[in-house]
Amino acid sequence: MAETGRRRAGGTDVARLAGVSQKTVSRVFNDEPNVTEETRARVLAAARQLGYRPNAAARALLTGRHYRIGVVSLGTAHFGPSSLLVALERAARRVDYSLSVANSFEEDATGLKAAVDNLLVQGVDAIILSEPVDDEGNETLVIDVPVLTLGAAPVVQAPTVLSVRAAEGGDAAAEVTRYLLGLGHRTVHHIAGPQRWWAARERRQNWHDTLVAAGAEVPGPLTGDWTAASGYELGRRLARDPGVTAIFAANDEMAIGVIHALHEAGRDVPGDVSVVGFDDIPVAAHVWPSLTTVGSDNEELAEAGLRYLTDFLNDPEHVPPAPPKHLHRMVIRNSTASP
Repeated sequence: MAETGRRRAGGTDVARLAGVSQKTVSRVFNDEPNVTEETRARVLAAARQLGYRPNAAARALLTGRHYRIGVVSLGTAHFGPSSLLVALERAARRVDYSLSVANSFEEDATGLKAAVDNLLVQGVDAIILSEPVDDEGNETLVIDVPVLTLGAAPVVQAPTVLSVRAAEGGDAAAEVTRYLLGLGHRTVHHIAGPQRWWAARERRQNWHDTLVAAGAEVPGPLTGDWTAASGYELGRRLARDPGVTAIFAANDEMAIGVIHALHEAGRDVPGDVSVVGFDDIPVAAHVWPSLTTVGSDNEELAEAGLRYLTDFLNDPEHVPPAPPKHLHRMVIRNSTASP
């Protein structure tokens, strides 16, 4: 007769090894009070030794919680959304939550609502909106679990809406625009991202408002699709205008495409035209000239957001203090100079 596989350790095994009752094991894994730190440590050590993991379905039935958070992300390989999703997964593991991810594809006019519905059916304790795009009609998004938004987001109706945003007064697009004007450029041209993206819309608005506040001419913005190819095509148009001396692209890939087009047209970067991107992708430091851009610590953003959300889920009677507003930072390299 073939030997059967080894039985998976259960709560009774943990209780026996730790010298406690099975009820105490349940209390530890459900974060209930009235358990001493010494007992908690002993139970967790026994669980690690046995490779014990509590049954998620049974835990949900007992506590009414799934210890799972849904994330609405974009089905894209672009650096910003994909790196944030990886950072969220790491942060969730550190606070003993799992993630369920549903993608909201940009070409799908009702993708955001469909992604949220998909997550709610799976059973999640909360939903994170990461890099959201608008649905057709821009209707209020109704969600019946708590919601955390990372950055700008559509109007959401939910029991609780938490938000982690960029620091007031230090908005990155405004800082880029002020920096280029400070170098002596009379105005700054902008290549925006797709306007269904809230992040792209916010960057364009702050670029526009900063030029107006400075009394500078506001050129008509051009709109790309985040790819280097779209930056290249729009860069070819801008390269034909000798009055263009500064360009802010809404992401690094488009900025790299712009630099390619400028070089091809015989326009020196930064001698004739300064170019700034956004995201500080790994290759930005290694193109020529190296790209001035805006960096954002997605690990820090994910950690702060997850901790903020799970602190609330663990004590829903009290909304915890919001974390410090997330800071972007200018990374000055060789693609910018005085005109």
